[in-house]
Amino acid sequence: MITILIAATIAAAAPDAAACPADSTSAATLCRAVAAEQSGKFADAATEFERAAGLAKPGDPAADRMLAAAGNMWIAAGQPGKAALALDRALSGSGLLADQRGLALLDRARAAEAQGDLKTARAKLNLAIPSINEDPFLWYFSAALAIRENDPAGAKVAINRALTMIPNDPSVLFEAGHVYQFAGEDSKAREFWTRAVAADPNSASGQAARRALGMLDVPLTVTNQVAARPDGDGEGPGHR
Repeated sequence: MITILIAATIAAAAPDAAACPADSTSAATLCRAVAAEQSGKFADAATEFERAAGLAKPGDPAADRMLAAAGNMWIAAGQPGKAALALDRALSGSGLLADQRGLALLDRARAAEAQGDLKTARAKLNLAIPSINEDPFLWYFSAALAIRENDPAGAKVAINRALTMIPNDPSVLFEAGHVYQFAGEDSKAREFWTRAVAADPNSASGQAARRALGMLDVPLTVTNQVAARPDGDGEGPGHR
């Protein structure tokens, strides 16, 4: 997810981000960061955002926004450890206000979740809620995190919040199916996956929902009937 933090930095970049100056000024560096982000070169974008933050004047609140943007790019690049470092630096300053800070906290939660630190992920997410509780992605992520926390009730509450905001989004509908399957409610899972396919059959979420429906509809084979029986098949270790 590319947050509005990056949108804010784009506004401050050179007008033509694809033709950046070759010098090492803060504006040129920020321009290169935006150009790399727009080209999908997320690690390069993160590096340039961090470099631009380092070139900012002391006390300039834009530096914190650029560090937050760097953290977001490190997440997109699949490097949550670097994301956490950049976001912690951004959050330690005073340059992030209101929803900017909330979005940075959400990204910090995402970085922690990607590192397997679920306790920190939930703590940062809870801090983000007061300022961005109308962001459906926050509740989408909260639902996914709740599944990892083995909290089906919490996952259902969170995904239903997201659904009230964007009820026809295929990615949210797909995750809703995942949540309800996790909660043992296969009929509801089927309903949401069917809606995800109908919403956008060619999207990644629509295709994933179609595959999930296929798996849900597969009848039990002899092998998985045995696996489903609590007393086993009468053979193997422990049988008397």
